Amino acid sequence: MSDKKKSKEEKSKEEKIKEEKKQNNDVVTADNIIAQTQTAILLNEDVTKMTSTEIEMESGKKKKKAKKEKKPLDRSAKKKRKKIIGFSILGVVVILFVVMKVFGSQDTGVFVATTGAMVGEIEQIISTSGTVTTEKTKSYFSDVDVLISGVSVEAGDAVKAGDVLISYDEESIAREKELAQLKVQSAEGNYKNSVQNNSQKIGDLNEANVNLEVLDQQIADTEAYITNLNYKIDKKKSDLAYEGALLQISLLDWQDQPDSDEYMNLQKLVQLNSYEQQNNKEIQGWEDELEVYNKMLSDYKEYRSEMKSQLSSAESSRMTSGAREELEAEKQTKEIEAVDSLKSLEAVENGITAEFNGVVTEVNAVEGGTVAAGSQLLKLESTENVMVKISVTKYDLDKIAVGQNATITIGSKEYNGKISKINKMAEKNNSGAAVVGTEIEITNPDSDVILGVEAKVIVCTAREENAVLIPVTAVNVDMEGEFVYAVEENILVKKKIVTGISSDTMVQVTEGLAEGEQIVTDVTANLQEGMSVIAMPQS
Repeated sequence: MSDKKKSKEEKSKEEKIKEEKKQNNDVVTADNIIAQTQTAILLNEDVTKMTSTEIEMESGKKKKKAKKEKKPLDRSAKKKRKKIIGFSILGVVVILFVVMKVFGSQDTGVFVATTGAMVGEIEQIISTSGTVTTEKTKSYFSDVDVLISGVSVEAGDAVKAGDVLISYDEESIAREKELAQLKVQSAEGNYKNSVQNNSQKIGDLNEANVNLEVLDQQIADTEAYITNLNYKIDKKKSDLAYEGALLQISLLDWQDQPDSDEYMNLQKLVQLNSYEQQNNKEIQGWEDELEVYNKMLSDYKEYRSEMKSQLSSAESSRMTSGAREELEAEKQTKEIEAVDSLKSLEAVENGITAEFNGVVTEVNAVEGGTVAAGSQLLKLESTENVMVKISVTKYDLDKIAVGQNATITIGSKEYNGKISKINKMAEKNNSGAAVVGTEIEITNPDSDVILGVEAKVIVCTAREENAVLIPVTAVNVDMEGEFVYAVEENILVKKKIVTGISSDTMVQVTEGLAEGEQIVTDVTANLQEGMSVIAMPQS
C-alpha cells in the first residue's frame, strides 16, 4: 500500500512540474504577445500620424490661398479622413489577429535578437595610463675640489646640449693645476732619490762582498804565516836548548879535569849557547816579523768586521725586486693621479655643460660653495629619449610583447610608441596586487613632452584581417567551453566555437562559425537548444 501511495505522489509531483512549465511558457508567450501588440500599435500610430500629416500639409496649402475663409471639407479630404479611419480599423484587426493567432497556437516561436557573423578586421587593445619618464639620465658629479663661481640652472629648467650648467672659479682652477704639476715633479724626484740611494747601497754591498772575500784570504794566509813563524821560533829555541843540554852533560863529564883545554872549551860553548838562547839574531828577526804579522792579522780582522757590518747594512737597506716594483708603481700611481687631476681641471675650465637636450630635475651645487670631489652636483633627464612606464596585470601579461605598437596621449597631443621593455619581476601596486612594470618608448617626442605627467596609453596587442566576427554578447560559456546560439530554419541550434582575439564589442571566431550565420546576440536563461524562435535581425 505504501508503494502505491508513493507512486501516486510522484505522479502528482510530475504533473505539477509540467503544469508549472506550461504556465511559464504561457507567461513567456503572453510577454511576446504584449510586445508584438505594442509594436503593431506603434506601427498603426505611425501610419495615422503620417496620414494626418499629409492632410494637414494639403489643407495648409489651401489655407494659404484663403486665410480667413472657412470652407467645408472637399471630397478628397473626406476620402483621406476615411483612409485614416480605415487604417486604424485595419491596425486593430491586425492586433486582434496576432493575439488570437498567438493564443490559438502553442507552436509560435520566441522572438530573439540576431545578427549575422561578419568578416572584417579586428584589433585587440589594452587601454591604461602611466607616467612619462626618461630613458636617459645623467648625474653630474664633481671631479675637482674647486670653488663654484656660478650655477646657471634650477630644478625644472629645460636645457639644450652644450648649455653651461655650472661655472668654476678660474683662480682656484689655476692653483689646483699648479699643485697637480708639483705632485708629478715630487713623485719623480722621490723615485730618483730612492733609486740613487739603492744604487749606493748596492755598491757598498758589492764592495763588502769583494773585500770580505779578499780579507778572508789575507787573514788565512797571515794566520798560516804566523803559525809558520811560531814554529820556526819554537824549533830554533828548542834546538838551542837541546844543544845547551848536551854541552852541560859534556861539561859534567870533564868536571874532574877543570884545567883541561876540553873543559875550558866546553865552558865557552855553554856560555855561548846560553847567550844564543837569549840573543839569537834569527829568533829575534822572526819575533819581529811575528809582531808585524800579528798586527796585520788584527787589522785584517777589524776591517773584515767593518765589511761585515757594511754588508749587513747594505743588505737590509737595499731594495728587493718587489720593493723596487712597488716604488715604480707608487710613482706611476701618483703621476696618473696628477694627470687625471689636470685633465679634470682642464675639462671644467669652461664649466660643466649639458650633454643632451633635457630637463634639470635636481640641483645640489651652490654658488660660492666648494663641493668635495665625488659629490653630486645636479641631475639631467633627457627629453629626446622618453618613455611611459605602465603596470600590466596578470590578465594582460600574456597579450603584450616587446615591439608592439602603442598610441600615447599626453595632454591634447598624441604620440607613437613601442613597447621596449617588460620587467622579469612583478611588484605590488598600491592595492597590493601583483603587476609587471612595462616601458613604452615614445618614438616621436617633441618639446611639448613633460616629464612626470600622466599619459594615456593604448597598446595594440593583436590585429586580424578577414576574420569571422561576432558581438561579445553572443558568446556563452558552459562546462564544455564556449558556444553560441544560432538560428537555423527558426530552430535554436547550440554551436561550439573557438574564439581568438577580441575588442570591447567584437570577438574573433576561429572555429565553429561561417560568415552570414545568424546568431542570437541577447541570450536569456529561457533559451534552450531545439526550441522554435523568430529571428529579429539587428543592425
